[in-house]
Amino acid sequence: MAKQEKESKGVEVLWKSMPQEHDYPAARSYLTLLDDADEADRVITAMHEVNELERFKAKDILRAARLPLLTEDNPHVLSDLKKIRSGEEISPILLLRGDLHGARPLQIADGYHRVCACYHNDENTDIPCVLVDL
Repeated sequence: MAKQEKESKGVEVLWKSMPQEHDYPAARSYLTLLDDADEADRVITAMHEVNELERFKAKDILRAARLPLLTEDNPHVLSDLKKIRSGEEISPILLLRGDLHGARPLQIADGYHRVCACYHNDENTDIPCVLVDL
């Protein structure tokens, strides 16, 4: 018997070519909760310098970040799901790589709600990401 492919449950997600400018101050605000402002600024500068996005599956991003999946009725997740379903382009996400040996998880500096919306659309959604190392 032939193995059946799992059908995608969602629509194709459309992406902007690069993150929106307002994503970076949001990421900086989050990062200053984890480290001092100088380090946050260094990370944001590195994010601005990324020219090529990497792609990772929604399910893998959540696992690496060790974050729970927010529910579809979360207002921000719902807003992003509506954008996805209406064919509106959404912004790529901003990531700070974790450390396997130091047990530091991946940090979603900006885009947690978009990751969750993509997961609800289809957990295998490839999400374009700006990924930098600490």
